[in-house]
Amino acid sequence: MNFNSHSHLRGEHAFLAPSGSHWVNYTPEKLTDRYVKHRASFRGTRLHELAHELIELKERLPRTKRTLNMYVNDAIGYRMITEQPLYYSDNCFGTADAISFKKNFLRIHDYKSGETPASMRQLMVYMAIFCLEYDYQPDEIEAELRIYQSDEIIIHNPLPEEIFSIMNKIVESDKHIERLKAEGVT
Repeated sequence: MNFNSHSHLRGEHAFLAPSGSHWVNYTPEKLTDRYVKHRASFRGTRLHELAHELIELKERLPRTKRTLNMYVNDAIGYRMITEQPLYYSDNCFGTADAISFKKNFLRIHDYKSGETPASMRQLMVYMAIFCLEYDYQPDEIEAELRIYQSDEIIIHNPLPEEIFSIMNKIVESDKHIERLKAEGVT
């Protein structure tokens, strides 16, 4: 048999995919809800890309209380780098939406376009990875973490103990995963 190539689909994932076949049991209402959330994630990705471009081009937006405008303008104002990977190991890394480190002051901003309330823990993990990657102690630097969501800015100045705890958890968890890999656990 000569199968159709469908080369344009390589690397793509269908909403009604066999690998996520839960949808077979969905009611029309649940299917609608899941589809709306699925589309919102694409919108969020595009908004992140737009924010990245605006910041890279240093193109400020009108000063309003809109989430995107505040996030872009603050990142430009603080001369932040966007979409910066932070790496501890192959088991623990991530990409900060916007980050800067100047005069022993770490600033990490996260842009959230969705409705689900964000957790500051994500930004504290970014800070912990930063400290591990660049060999800084949380009690030797200052930090401000910000989440931009729903036309608000949530600001957190983490305590060193919070970050030390996460750093220790990262190191312990990474060692555990590496032991599992060495034992051939799949």
